Amino acid sequence: MRPAPGYRFRPPWYLRPWFYVPIACVAVLVVVLAVYVSSLVADLKAQARAFDLTKLEQMESASVILDRNGKIFGQIYVENRETVPYDQLPPDLINAVVAVEDAKFYQHHGYDSFGIIRAALKNLTAGHVRQGASTITQQLARNSFSLKQKTFRRKLLEIFLAQRIEDNFSKQKIMELYLNRIYFGAGLYGAEAASRGYFGKPAREMSLSECATLAGLIKSPNRLSPWTDRATSREARDYALDRMREIGFISREQCTNARGQEIVVGSRQNAQGQTYAVDYIRQQVIAAVGWDRAINEGYRIQTTIDVDLQKIAEDSLRANLEQIEQRPDYNHQTYAQYAASFRKAKANGTMSNQPAPEYLQGAIIGLDNATGDILVLVGGRDFEHNQYNRALQARRPAGTAMLPFVYAAAFEKGMYPGSLVEDSPLDNRAVMIGGTTGILGEWGPESAENRYEGTMTARQALAKSKNGATVRIGMDAGVDAVLQLCAAAGIHSPLRPYPATFLGSSEVTLAELALAYTVFPNGGWRPNVSHILERIEEKDGTLVWDAKRESIRKLVTKPETAYEVHSCLADALESGTGKAAFTEFGLKKIPAAGKTGTAYDFTDALFAGYDSNFTCAVWAGFDKPQKIYRGAFGRELALPVWVGVMNAAADHYPPREVKQPTSASGGLKQVEICSRSGLLATDKCYDAVKTANGETIQRRTTYMEIGTQSQVPTEPCNVHGEPRARLARFFSSSDLPRAALAVDLSEVTPIAVKSPTLLADTDPYNSLKPTLKPEPAAQPAVQTAANQKTDSVAGESGLKPANIDASANGSGTQTAESAPEIRKAIPVQPQDKKPVEIRRAIPVKPLDQEGEDETLLKSATPPPGDADE
Repeated sequence: MRPAPGYRFRPPWYLRPWFYVPIACVAVLVVVLAVYVSSLVADLKAQARAFDLTKLEQMESASVILDRNGKIFGQIYVENRETVPYDQLPPDLINAVVAVEDAKFYQHHGYDSFGIIRAALKNLTAGHVRQGASTITQQLARNSFSLKQKTFRRKLLEIFLAQRIEDNFSKQKIMELYLNRIYFGAGLYGAEAASRGYFGKPAREMSLSECATLAGLIKSPNRLSPWTDRATSREARDYALDRMREIGFISREQCTNARGQEIVVGSRQNAQGQTYAVDYIRQQVIAAVGWDRAINEGYRIQTTIDVDLQKIAEDSLRANLEQIEQRPDYNHQTYAQYAASFRKAKANGTMSNQPAPEYLQGAIIGLDNATGDILVLVGGRDFEHNQYNRALQARRPAGTAMLPFVYAAAFEKGMYPGSLVEDSPLDNRAVMIGGTTGILGEWGPESAENRYEGTMTARQALAKSKNGATVRIGMDAGVDAVLQLCAAAGIHSPLRPYPATFLGSSEVTLAELALAYTVFPNGGWRPNVSHILERIEEKDGTLVWDAKRESIRKLVTKPETAYEVHSCLADALESGTGKAAFTEFGLKKIPAAGKTGTAYDFTDALFAGYDSNFTCAVWAGFDKPQKIYRGAFGRELALPVWVGVMNAAADHYPPREVKQPTSASGGLKQVEICSRSGLLATDKCYDAVKTANGETIQRRTTYMEIGTQSQVPTEPCNVHGEPRARLARFFSSSDLPRAALAVDLSEVTPIAVKSPTLLADTDPYNSLKPTLKPEPAAQPAVQTAANQKTDSVAGESGLKPANIDASANGSGTQTAESAPEIRKAIPVQPQDKKPVEIRRAIPVKPLDQEGEDETLLKSATPPPGDADE
């Protein structure tokens, strides 16, 4: 059939161009897309196969620092992580992570198609990214191989890599790798580090609430950290608990109980482990095994620190210095003031402009006497504020804490604790501390009402910390001898070779001072060095580094000398400058000894002391030396801190009495000594003293002293007893007065005495002291006199009596009015009927030839009067 004329043929709709052209284009595009996708998939699969899956287990793991008892107290890391096996992870944590991050973890094979679609729809509805679609396996792949780009290609690669991981690892292994790797905020990587950081416990000991807290902050670790925002962190925890209940991991009752608990976290600084002790250990480990191995290998570092003592020391230092800052006469920056400005600068991001702290600082170091192990190390009040370790790096004046080494050098030279020394004003030109004129200051006794006490024993001088007496003892021993002993004791800082060093003017480190003090409880020797590292091991116990120290003992003094100084320091703690330890600060009744240390002008306060096992030194002062306040003695600033540490140390390491040395030659022996003469006591060693009601009683002046056979005196007391015994005290046998006359008495012109004449400070003839002013003679009289020796002061000055020659004056007589004043008198026999009592004086120059400053008597303070006078 032919179509009618005018009829136009219309092809079927599917043959029309408007249909097949678009279809063809779409088909072409589909083919192209398929080719591209297949090519992309092949490429991504090839890339996924190229990843080395063994790196999933190669995580930067923190090296764990253990104390001497195996307790963890710090870490060394780039990423603070400690890996643990699956069986050390609590089931509640695993369930909480599955509930929050990947509910179908145990059903999918690396990715969740429905989860991806569901997340896409929710995000589209919300208008922003509200829910992620990554499974736990995908997150593990992304975090392990740094797939951080936000692109479609990266997402596909992540899926293929997750599939490959699922093909090669079990679900348990994937969960173990995931929980050991992911970031939990605040610098904490992995569940174990997060548990220890936030809650101070191993992961296996976490409660349900704590597990939910960690699971809740995975989405945004820094924002949801309980240290950042406690309320937001609690909301995230509660969401995790609700999800666990919905899925069926926990019951409604468990959920309710866990939601009702508060989030309790520890100190952020303690969690980070940034303390002076940890920092020093880090330096030592890096020096031992290198930087990369120290921070990446996850070693177990065994140290000598006792973490319990360490915490007590830190708390004691902080509490006592805060109390000092509350004093009305403390006029410096306080810790609280600086801490407030520090927090503000940190919050505002202006830490670069934050100045260094200027508040009162402190440091503590504690050593094991036998080994030199560092049990306690506190380098300052706050490591975050300033990282300068004042216990190891700062060189500061030790002040009067240096006195024991001066006395040890003197005892080595033959003195002993019963030797007499003069406690009287000392010309500061001999020491030059605080100036070059005047007399030496006496801040050592640590008393606002200090007085000079005249002659005293070396034991009393050390126990009372007498500056002037110490300088005299040090000069007798010799500067070189003292410096050599200090160097042998372990003080390697340069000490100036001047007498000022006797009083601690030279700078030393606190660690050196503590090591040197171990000489006294150890019987004259010290450990070779102080140390803090014992060994470094792999996690499986394989030894990486060992200290390999031999027990080297450095002999410093004779055992007898060390015990003599120890006995003096025990007196100093019991009844001397450190007695407040027992009376005020609560030191336990333990056999301990120690010495306060106060520097000139109160810039530094110290206390160093020990028992038989443990030596501890404490320092307080400013980084920039300045007066703390007037009267800032070591017994006020450092002693209370020392007491707190020593009480704790006594609980951990019970002390015993320091043994008195014995030897074949007899060692030390006890003798009864007269404190007035320093010689053997007699039955006459009594002094007359007045009681409160005015009665005079006789007081025994003797005590039991220790010394070696060569040190103790062999002569009896020459202060109490017969006069002739006292005469021998001042003159050698060759200088005793003789009966023979030295001049022709007939040629001696008498001198009329018109006023009281000065007597010297010693009177070997027991002359009576006049109480009346003698009357002037009416006329010159002839006198006879014997030439005598002068007293000990004149004798030491080298002055000799001169013969009086009448012809030297140009005439046979001389009137009292025309002669210059004479200050040395000789016995005379006046012609008048009333005899005149004469005072004996030391020979001097005439006043017209003598400077004004030279008219003062500079002799030593005389001893108290005898009982028989």
